[in-house]
Amino acid sequence: MNAPVPSILAHLGVAPLPYPMDIAPGRSLTLPRVSFVIPTLNEAKNLPWLLPRIPNWAYEIIIVDGRSTDDTVAVARRMRDVKVVMEPRRGKGAALRAGFRAAAGDIIVMIDADGSMIPEESLTFVSALIAGADLVKGSRFIQGAGTDDMSLFRMLGNWGLTQTVRLLYGGVFSDLCYGYMAFWTKHVVTLDCDCDGFEIETLINVRALKNHLNIVEVASFEAPRISGRSNLRAIPDGWRVLKTILRERVLSPVSLVSYGYP
Repeated sequence: MNAPVPSILAHLGVAPLPYPMDIAPGRSLTLPRVSFVIPTLNEAKNLPWLLPRIPNWAYEIIIVDGRSTDDTVAVARRMRDVKVVMEPRRGKGAALRAGFRAAAGDIIVMIDADGSMIPEESLTFVSALIAGADLVKGSRFIQGAGTDDMSLFRMLGNWGLTQTVRLLYGGVFSDLCYGYMAFWTKHVVTLDCDCDGFEIETLINVRALKNHLNIVEVASFEAPRISGRSNLRAIPDGWRVLKTILRERVLSPVSLVSYGYP
């Protein structure tokens, strides 16, 4: 599963050198290993679109299945060489936490299984991390981004929650409730995710802010879900997100972290 360096360089459009690229006496540039973490629940009809588009330079693809009743796991194994983690607890947060624990790469990329996130965009996320970011989050509301899968009601709710985080934490996020993110695996301990629902995306963002991680937003386009219905419930999940924002502002301590490229 570990892609050779020349294939990654070719994807980046860089011709490989016939010798190691020295960046300091006795040192050479080593490209990081990237783990894609994909939570699934009855996504058998969506994975044939998603998995072939995960870049070949991915070190591993982790499918975290939350007790699907369809052929999600079998389809995943037919499409790609995947690591499957069976998570008995329900909720996106529980699935992502299990995927984080299973990740063996240097970088974790979080991506949904429903076809709403463009796998090829992951190169932008990983590039920003290599350039010095600690955490990279997608935004649907900056230049070059967009969404075809968000109602006006959800858009207003996301805007309100985003402004609340900016007021309480001092960040400049343009899009809070979007789960396309990537970060260095070493920050799993810093983020210390301890929730099971959709609020995990907000928890990651506010804990990254509190711990002064170098956060970069990149443009991302959200497409409509290919098949099935979303498990997101706008009002109950929005309320859980708001409670997470307020709780973290008061209760959660700041961790000691190391920044940038390992």
